[in-house]
Amino acid sequence: MAMRYQQQTVSFLTMHGKERVIAPVLEQALGCRVFWVGGFDTDTLGSFSRETPRLTSALATCRRKAEVGMGLACTSLGLASEGTFNNDPWSGLLPWNVEILVFIDHTHGWEVVGTAQGPAHNHQITANDWPSLLSFAHQHGFPAHQLCLRPDNAHDQRVIKGVDSWEALAHAFQICHGLSAQRQVHAESELRAFGNPTRMAMIERAAHDLVQKINQACPACDGPGYQVVSHRSGLPCAACGRPTRMATHALWRCAHCQHCQEVVLAQARSTDPSRCDHCNP
Repeated sequence: MAMRYQQQTVSFLTMHGKERVIAPVLEQALGCRVFWVGGFDTDTLGSFSRETPRLTSALATCRRKAEVGMGLACTSLGLASEGTFNNDPWSGLLPWNVEILVFIDHTHGWEVVGTAQGPAHNHQITANDWPSLLSFAHQHGFPAHQLCLRPDNAHDQRVIKGVDSWEALAHAFQICHGLSAQRQVHAESELRAFGNPTRMAMIERAAHDLVQKINQACPACDGPGYQVVSHRSGLPCAACGRPTRMATHALWRCAHCQHCQEVVLAQARSTDPSRCDHCNP
């Protein structure tokens, strides 16, 4: 599958430096050339600083970016990236980042989606004075992780983005504190990729997931993106013999021709009682 894209040009529309971590991964794995595309403000499709809400899903927005980039660069291959931030799906307490990469091959009518997710660097504070903001900045990895500042609260549209030095932070604090009716400043993590190294690392992980899927060809149609879509649980407990939530089979499916295949995951006939809800409730 990798040979299919040797020397091919893949357009990549981005404003925030993501090509620095994505291009090397794709170019090494596929032999393609990732071509950075400008000329379109991707923040018009939604901004993390909330001036412009994203009106569609992350996946739909990602597809839109890829299509725009392909149109601007006149290529049949396109790539785009989109991220989301929320709370973790288990406790709901930790900041969480999900990254999506979409690879589109117009010639063959293929689309492959790579993903990665994990803890995010996404913190905020409403500070009444400079020492409080200074302590927050030291605690949360500034200036490597940049900040955005606003007067008053998180909803104020007067935002100073991309604060990346101690001098810039002091200046932004003075401006926002002077504009604040409540004499306080809201600071939050810069979530654009170039100002958030934790997010940039997650984007690189998504790029590796993408190339792995591109290189996994369907045995029926030879299209990329043949992948596991679900598991069948029921591996018996070694102590009591009851079925557990441990998987016995994986279901592989092609997104293009819908070919399916169920594959046995392990040769083990049972699992440790520590994995059993009955023996270890």
